[in-house]
Amino acid sequence: MQMQTQTSKFSERLYESSKMIWEQSHRHPFLEELKAGTLDPAKFIFYLKQDYIYLIDYAKMFAYGSIKATDLQTMGKFSELCHSILNVEMGLHRQYAERFGVTQEELERTEPSPTTIAYTKYLLDVAAHGSLAEVAAAVLPCMWSYREIGVLFAAAGPGVMDHSLYRDWVLMYSSDEFGELTDWCIGIMDQLADGLPEQELAKLEQHFIMASKLEYMFWDMAYRLKGWPV
Repeated sequence: MQMQTQTSKFSERLYESSKMIWEQSHRHPFLEELKAGTLDPAKFIFYLKQDYIYLIDYAKMFAYGSIKATDLQTMGKFSELCHSILNVEMGLHRQYAERFGVTQEELERTEPSPTTIAYTKYLLDVAAHGSLAEVAAAVLPCMWSYREIGVLFAAAGPGVMDHSLYRDWVLMYSSDEFGELTDWCIGIMDQLADGLPEQELAKLEQHFIMASKLEYMFWDMAYRLKGWPV
């Protein structure tokens, strides 16, 4: 079987395969209006609530990663990422919610939308039945795309960076700390993919593309305030 060549990193292949999807996300009204600082706060609150419960299952993905890892260093790093999500990223969500008048109890009572369920259950199915490389491929689009959005927004000038509520969201995802965690996830993806046959690489690519599509659907869900039909 054909092997992944050493001339390029597998992560570069993943990025190229989903580039069009990511560009569509960047052009979505939710992110365009967020970048301009004009996004309706009701839509951001809806996003925060759904993202909060999404992150609960997202953190479980890194717990799976720690379980499936075969060396202590990788186990520890996946554990660190799980801790970061539960205590840093979700902590920011709780702080944001308070500024919008939403309590932690309200966050935790949020009913997941159909899109949130589709996304999280897809991830957890991959984690339950797949390899460590499949876990890495499924979780990577969320972290990598958020880092890209954060960096782009932070460099955009007036707009979101002048917004009293949205600015901190950008600062978190453009931070060096978040960037370092993202770079580690990209690096472990390349490491795990190295030497795999094309059949396995294609499976990893499929997970990455699907998670990228679900990321787009998540932005769209929040912008349209799409919960369950009455």
